[in-house]
This record gives sequence, structure tokens and C-alpha cells, in this order.
Amino acid sequence: MAQVPQTFFDALAVRTWCGLALTALGRAREEIDAINVYPVADGDTGTNLYLTVESAATAVEAVFAGHEAGSGAGRGPAGKPSLADAARAMAHGALIGARGNSGTILAQLLRGMAHVLSADGRTPHTDGDGLSRALRYAADSARQAVAHPVEGTVLSVASAAADAAQGARGDCGTVARAAYGGACAALAATPGQLAVLERAGVVDAGGRGLVAVLAALVETFTGELPALSGVPSAAHARVEPADGTVHPAPAGPAAAEDCADGPDGEGGPAFEVIYLLEAEDTAVARLRRRLDALGDSLVVVGGDGLWNVHVHVDDAGAAVEAGVEAGRPHRIRITHFGLDDAHTRGGERPPLERVQRAVVAVVPGEGLAGLYAEAGATTVLARPGEPPASGELVEAVRRAHAREVVLLPNDADLRHTAAAAAEQARTEGIRVALIPTRSAVQGIAALAVHESERRFDEDVVAMTSAAGATRYAEVAVAERQSWTMAGICQAGDVLGLIDGDVAVIGSDVTTAAETVLDRMLAAGGELVTLVLGDEAPEGVAEHLRARVREAYLAVDTVVYRGGRQGALLLIGVE
Repeated sequence: MAQVPQTFFDALAVRTWCGLALTALGRAREEIDAINVYPVADGDTGTNLYLTVESAATAVEAVFAGHEAGSGAGRGPAGKPSLADAARAMAHGALIGARGNSGTILAQLLRGMAHVLSADGRTPHTDGDGLSRALRYAADSARQAVAHPVEGTVLSVASAAADAAQGARGDCGTVARAAYGGACAALAATPGQLAVLERAGVVDAGGRGLVAVLAALVETFTGELPALSGVPSAAHARVEPADGTVHPAPAGPAAAEDCADGPDGEGGPAFEVIYLLEAEDTAVARLRRRLDALGDSLVVVGGDGLWNVHVHVDDAGAAVEAGVEAGRPHRIRITHFGLDDAHTRGGERPPLERVQRAVVAVVPGEGLAGLYAEAGATTVLARPGEPPASGELVEAVRRAHAREVVLLPNDADLRHTAAAAAEQARTEGIRVALIPTRSAVQGIAALAVHESERRFDEDVVAMTSAAGATRYAEVAVAERQSWTMAGICQAGDVLGLIDGDVAVIGSDVTTAAETVLDRMLAAGGELVTLVLGDEAPEGVAEHLRARVREAYLAVDTVVYRGGRQGALLLIGVE
């Protein structure tokens, strides 16, 4: 279906741009991965950019869904979100989903644009001049986020795009075309600016990804996808007129060897460390100085109390500890460049031997992540309001490095996301079974009966049966007034949900939890599992344990600490 051009930059244009950028990066992902030699030749820049934009697009779709359902605030015309709402969602989604060096920089570029686009929250749209200012602010803020900016990278491409946009006069389509043209010219010049690119005979991978994103911006406003042009022959690339895709000739073994350890051929840090950080600005300033002394490729983006931290270091523990001293780090990801098969280049390192079977699970809190990991599962941490995207689940399946994978989404709302991830993993030759667990307590039950020595089908059946035999509930606090199966609740009310439906509305957490537990055990049960959130009141676990011991013979109770998991309490009854 033909793309309908957008005259102005409004909320719908933000949504369209995110979708088209995701499609463009999906087409170019493998190509960008193949030319990734700086700052580390780890072959994942295209994938990281795709996952970053996927997170941004998901956040924007959630804003539109909220308004269409009539639950959004600050509505724009015809019930659609405002430009400010959509731009902020795009920036936040990119921030929490940013991957790798280039993905983190792209997140800051989108955040910089959102800063300008949302400056006046009442404006329904902006024009070419506003787009130009947004691109300028984005490029400048991204450069400031990098501890030691290097020319010949995505930063150079972003600056050139902003320069060209500022020289253009006209509507958004005209400005977008100018920015794209400037970016293409800057991309073509990157091999002459960075020796590591010239030796490998490629353009900068991050810059190539940004060009794809800007091509999507042009398509948003004109309905036409511009052709990529100006890539020098020294880059060993050719242009397909049909879709503008560049197909680089693979760098030879010598080039890969030259580039693997950094631009100067010296051994680089062993680990990439990434985490989200809740911290004040003053603490982040100190964190920058400490991490800069520990390693390189330091990028810290964000603001307003939430930051995305990326650094390459030899001491991963020290990098995480620095985050703990600055604030509250979460979604911590540590990649060993020497051991992870995704970072093997040019046959330099032998591939890791795959294990036969693994379990990949989405978990809502740090405590449960530790519990699942101890049981041998590969975990994906889902923070409150930050559900993982399908790409993140696919990456976890790859990280498990197994021929067979059992996937536990542990959330009814993640069913379609998990199904898409499973389908993608199957195309890569991995046998994946999706067990539709709707709560982490169902996942615990499934994991308890998991036996990797059994035949795959038998193991999946046993785990599915255990999950299905576990009723689940949660106790949470209502965020707003709402209609429920149990009546109307007000903001601040304590809600008891059984199997996803509100069954109890009250004012006391312990009382509501006891009522929920009694209703669940009325149908029988052998084991009660309680998972306490950080904000659960003291004594609630002991009260419920005593209640079970006194009122229900032969029923055991186990208690776990879930950490910051959203719900005050999760309850499972097997």
C-alpha cells in the first residue's frame, strides 16, 4: 500500500516515521552488521539499531493505543495524541531499549529531537523550520553525550545532516531531503576520516544506520524512499536502484584482523556494559568521570532522572558498582567480546558449542531474575511499564546458545510478542516451544519440573501442565479510577486480581491478599508461592503463611523476594 505523505511533523508523522525506520533497518540490518568494524568489530550494529528503533516504535504505538481506548491525557485533535506525547514516547522508548554504542547514540538523537518537538506541548504540529531545529539540537546533544567524540562516525553523519537541514528552506519534505543528502555525503566521507574504516574498505556502520533512519524520514513526508548515493568505490559497495540497499563486499581476513582490536590495532577492553540508571544529574556527572577512567566508548544519554549508560571496560564489576554508587542501575547487560559468538569475526575465534536445551524467561523483578538464573534459565528483565520487544526476546534466545529453547513469557500481554520472537528464532534453525505462561509464578512451576535430559516434547508437555495447573494472582495499587469486574475502583485502592481479573477492591494490602488467597484455596491446592515486591508491607508474608498453616492442612508455602516488580505481591497456587 502506498505511503500517504505527511505535510507537517505531527504525532501521526512520528508514528509513521518510527514504523518506516524500523522497516528500513530491518532491510539493512545484515548489511550494517557486516560492515561493523568500529569501535569494536562485533558485527551487531545493525541489530542494535533495529532493537533501539523497535523499542521506540512500540512506545509510540502504546501512546496511540491509549488515546484510541479513551484513556490518554492531553489529547490532540480527533482523539489522537499530541506531537509532544508522541515525541516523548519515541524518545523514552529508544532510551530504555537502546543497544550498543550506535543504538545509545541514536537514542540521544531521538531524545534531542523530542526536546524541540515537545517544547510547546500545545502545538499540534511543526513545520520545516521546526524539523531543522530539532535535527540541529539532536546532533549537538548526541555529540555532548559521547565522552570522546570521533569524526568519521555516526556523530559526523548526524552533524552533516543538521548542517544541510539548516541550509534548506521549505516544508518538512524539503528539509528532510536536505538532511538526507547531507548525511549521505558525510557517510561517503567516513573512510577518509577514520583509518580503521579505510583499512577495512567500508563506511561507518552507525552512520549507515542513521542514513536509513533519515531515508525513512524523507519517505514519511514525501511518500518516496530516496536512493542511497555517493558511497565511494573504496567502500566496495554497490547500490541497488530498487530499494537503495548497499551490499558491501566482505572485508578480508587481514582487514578483520586489523580492525578487531580497535582503531589503533591495540587490544581493547574485554567487556561491553550497558544499563539503565535512575540517578540525579550531579551523580551522573561523577559517574561519567569514573567510567571514563575505567574504559572507553563511553556514552551516557538521557535525563530527568533516567539514563542509559554504555561503556567498554576490562572490569565489568567496577562499571556496575559505579552505577550503584550513582543511583539505581537495572536492565544490566554485560557482553564479553571474546566469548560471545555474536562477536566472533573473520574466523578468529572458534564458535561456542551449543547446549542441547535451554529455558528463556521474562521476569518482572531482579529477585526473580536471580531465582530463575539459579535454576539455569536465561532471563529478560521486564521493568514496570517497560515490556520487552520481540527483538529483545530473540536476542535472549540466541544468547541461550541452545538447539532447543523453551520460552516463558510470564505475561498474558506478551503472548503475541513472544510468538513473533519464537517464529524469528525458528527461521534461524532453533527449535522453540512457547509455553503461554501468564505470570511469573506459573513460570516458577514450569521451571520446577523442567528436565533437560527428557525428550523435548515430553519436557514441554510436563512444563505446560505444571504451568496450567497453577492459578495466579497479584495484589497491586490502582493508578486511576476504573471499572472492574468487582466494581468501580479509585486511584490508591488495593486491588486483588485472580487469573487476570479484579476480584477484590480494598484499602488494606494484607486483608486484600488474605481474601484473594482464601478464594484461590477454596478450590484446593498443595503449594502456595508468594513473591514479595519491594513495596509490600512488612509482615504480609508471615501473616499469609500463618493463615495457610492454620486453615489449610497439608498446604505448603514458599516465599521469594521479587524486588521492583510492579505488583506488591504475586501469588501462585498449585
